[in-house]
Amino acid sequence: MTSYSRPDVLRILQISSHQLLGWERAGIFPSQQVYTFQDLGQLRTLRALREESVSAASIRLSISAMKAVAGMANPLLEACLVRTGTRLAFRHRGAMVDPIRRQLLFDFERLNRMGRTEWLDRSSAVPEPSPMRLRGIASPRGILDRFLAAVQAEEGPDKQRAISLYEEILELDPEYAAAYINLGTIHFHLRQFGRAEELYRRATVADPSYVLAFFDLGNVLDELRRLDESIVAYQRAVALAPRYADAHYNLALAFERKGELRQALRHWHAYLKLDNCGPWAEHARVQMGKLLSREQLAIAWRATGYIPPRKGAATLELVSALPK
Repeated sequence: MTSYSRPDVLRILQISSHQLLGWERAGIFPSQQVYTFQDLGQLRTLRALREESVSAASIRLSISAMKAVAGMANPLLEACLVRTGTRLAFRHRGAMVDPIRRQLLFDFERLNRMGRTEWLDRSSAVPEPSPMRLRGIASPRGILDRFLAAVQAEEGPDKQRAISLYEEILELDPEYAAAYINLGTIHFHLRQFGRAEELYRRATVADPSYVLAFFDLGNVLDELRRLDESIVAYQRAVALAPRYADAHYNLALAFERKGELRQALRHWHAYLKLDNCGPWAEHARVQMGKLLSREQLAIAWRATGYIPPRKGAATLELVSALPK
């Protein structure tokens, strides 16, 4: 097997030593001095993602989630990591998987390459992910086919067909959390918030570690003006995925409406650490500026050591409450 030295890798991929060291320190790629051709392929994927301004932290989170969901030792080698909009997903054995949300995605890029007619003709030939390999996502052949067809129908004008297919899936597998989520989202957009809430809650029961279930539940509770409950749902999403930027954004908005401005400031700050460009980031900066100026709030930092009291400052004295 052909091997490459570290300088060879830097030269072939046109990356800096600092960039490679950063990936190693972030835990994305192991530190080594000798590389294989497969290693070069993984590093090329990382370089392409960084060129698209995907943060090292987001890549690491997606890789860790894929290890947990699919039982993979090395997702970069065993699956194909791709960017889908603002998210990261993996192509694996014919399926597109969002490991953080634990959701199957419709592979529109593949659809465009194959052509719609060819996709429909060959959908039954899509290799099925093994239930043991994609825990919480995969399902028997008929369910997977229905799910892909439902996603396609959902993206088109035939929403009723999508609803029927998702309901069929849930009759066959009442624990299929992704179907609850997608069906709930259809009802959410139809403004049938009560039904959407019911479906999102069922998703949280079917898979208590399903981040998107709690996030979407927070959204529908917010629409129902149940602010405290929506905050609890968003907080659960953040607890499951601390780098879930959208959940921090919605928590900041919710805490602002509730008047808990320091909490709002905390989540605006967290959001900007995860997403610092674009219109949503600009809105977060504006809101932070308003809070800081209006309420004269300041971000408090934890001291690393003892700070002596300022001279002339008031001090506390411990006194005994017992009679002398």
